[in-house]
Amino acid sequence: MEKKNSRRGFLKKATVVTSGSVLAATAAFTLKSENKTEKNIELMPVIKSIKPLGFQWETQDPFLFCVHHEDAYPKGNENQGPSASLAGRNIGQDFLLKDGWRMYHGDKVPGFPGHPHRGFETITVVREGMVDHTDSMGASGRYGDGDVQWMTSGKGVQHAEMFPLVKETEDNPMELFQIWLNLPKKNKFVEPHFKMLWAESIPVFEHSDEFGKVKVEVIAGQIGDLKAPSPPPNSWASPSENDVAVWNIKMDEGAKWTLPKAKSGVNRTVYFYKGDELKIEGETLAHYHSADVESENDITIESGSEECHILILQGKPINEPVVQHGPFVMNTKEEIRQAFVDYQNTQFGGWPWKESGPVHPREKGRFAAHADGTIEDKS
Repeated sequence: MEKKNSRRGFLKKATVVTSGSVLAATAAFTLKSENKTEKNIELMPVIKSIKPLGFQWETQDPFLFCVHHEDAYPKGNENQGPSASLAGRNIGQDFLLKDGWRMYHGDKVPGFPGHPHRGFETITVVREGMVDHTDSMGASGRYGDGDVQWMTSGKGVQHAEMFPLVKETEDNPMELFQIWLNLPKKNKFVEPHFKMLWAESIPVFEHSDEFGKVKVEVIAGQIGDLKAPSPPPNSWASPSENDVAVWNIKMDEGAKWTLPKAKSGVNRTVYFYKGDELKIEGETLAHYHSADVESENDITIESGSEECHILILQGKPINEPVVQHGPFVMNTKEEIRQAFVDYQNTQFGGWPWKESGPVHPREKGRFAAHADGTIEDKS
């Protein structure tokens, strides 16, 4: 049924995708799809579509997907694994949120032991907890509590992402986003590379008025004169004309903020992951839902009666064919087949570590040891 809108003069129809089951993405080897049903609803033109959020979040080009990990891990044992029984868990494929946490592919320590990637980038945004990194280039690191790792897999790399439970006398809550950003065809075979965006280096935009405070962590992109640290050089986010942004936003209850417009043709999605409700140009977005929104005008967002947390992903679409099979993202099926052949023949450089999912000593602080010998010590 068509209704008139006093501000815009009309409403447009948009498609909402509702889930029949929660997506379970292993992020290492397989990506499972879910059954979906579609229904038409009427929305303001500023909102193109609304979707409920599962474990794996749907994204728009140039992004491939985003996973929100949130685990209430218990105290750590002597191996930095859970000080709790693992009985009843599907060890090696544990994605069931049992007792508030998951082991994922880990058998002693939660996380994702060594696995390959080719043709895209991972942006790992750790809100709370620690991640231990090792890779086939011989690089390693430990980061967390606000740090971001941005890794370009390019022609191929193996890496492990383990979640060490470093605290022995208290719980080890973990929250992170892993965002997959596509690479254009011309950069599919660049050399693997990772860059650390340490929490101390990530700028925070702040807005305050009579309605409350808003803080925006500018992980990628720019707000006004405030620029994020530079992404890896071969990233789609590196040229400013692609207008790629990754913003994590915290709004006081009742706060208002104007989301600045982006460049023409840019895709933009608002992910509302904490709080009771969020309003976008007066339209209510329920908790744990996303909204694809138009990007060529400023948009007013308002938090409800609770503090709201929002992730925004935006960027100019690459507009190239995407063929994905598990950890490989290419442009054609033949390139996917070749990726498997290459991995079988070369192991993307092999695995120089004694274990498939190594963790660093408990007392080790935040650091990054790069393949070229560069050491960043944040301990």
